[in-house]
Amino acid sequence: MPSVPLPFVISLLLFLILVRMIRQGERKLGLFPLLVATFAAQAILSGLNWNVGWHPARFIQPIVAAVLPALSFAAFDQLRRNRLARPTDMLPHLMPAGLVATLVAFWRAPIDIALFAIYLGYGLALLRVARQGPDALSAVRITDEWTAQKALIAMAVMLVATAFIDAIVSLDFLLGDGEQARTVLAIASVLWLAVAGYAATVADNTRPDNETNTTAEDLASSSSALPASTSIRDDEAIASRIDALMLEQHLYRDPDLTLERLARRVGIPGRQISGALNRIYGRNISQVVNDYRVNDAKRRLVATRDPVTTIMLDSGFGTKSNFNREFLRVTGMTPSSYRRAGRETSPAPDTGAKAPAS
Repeated sequence: MPSVPLPFVISLLLFLILVRMIRQGERKLGLFPLLVATFAAQAILSGLNWNVGWHPARFIQPIVAAVLPALSFAAFDQLRRNRLARPTDMLPHLMPAGLVATLVAFWRAPIDIALFAIYLGYGLALLRVARQGPDALSAVRITDEWTAQKALIAMAVMLVATAFIDAIVSLDFLLGDGEQARTVLAIASVLWLAVAGYAATVADNTRPDNETNTTAEDLASSSSALPASTSIRDDEAIASRIDALMLEQHLYRDPDLTLERLARRVGIPGRQISGALNRIYGRNISQVVNDYRVNDAKRRLVATRDPVTTIMLDSGFGTKSNFNREFLRVTGMTPSSYRRAGRETSPAPDTGAKAPAS
């Protein structure tokens, strides 16, 4: 019975993921679907090159390989601003692929060195973004910041690892017959495409379905922005403003709430908000917002007979797993157990600094 080469299996899976991303993201098609499509194309080229022996794939594969790290960086860079990438944003990142295409046409010897530099450079650039913490990805849902951060780190590590794997393989071809290198390269390529494709899919799901734009209400709120400062007095002022917005306008009930949108409403940079809340309460922005949601859910569980799922959605949680995990973190109980116990709580935060207490 004939077997299907693994690269073609990977390309089929990536294609199915791509179809799902397109169907679920009609209003937010950014660079991540294009990135997954490029991964699928590279998997097909890898299979044609190493398993079928199609000679033209050797000329196309290096060019596509140069596109992948640049496209990966540009896609994750979208998560740092509240808009999808524009064509002009991609122009600088097309230069590496153009360089490799020129080398393929006129001088193939330095291609491996060029690809090593491209993968290592973009991998280190993504790691530099990751060092800024999950709050740097201010365009993702607040509750999904750590998920996006993990996907970013996974992509960065794979880019750096691929740079050194390709360098080792190139040395093996240069110094020996390259038989072992072919096997290592094929396996590494498949693993890289699978992991990177998964990371791209996960990261894409952390961005809200509806791309938020600056509204008149946001602009009005931002007109009285506080001066940038790290003093404890200003931290408390920022926390008080966040508390007022949460309790008066119930922003926490928006499951697609992002740090960028919250920053516009408050009129303070997102990283300053995150730093102030962390210094005041010792918790990150995601935990603070979820505390408001849990307090709202606690009140509803005791005061109403609504189904737990309805309460979960109305309180701003998007998934049941996240709701149960955060509810257990705050109360030490499951939602069902809390309702059975009939424990009475106030929906307002009860800490002196006006933030939900864990």
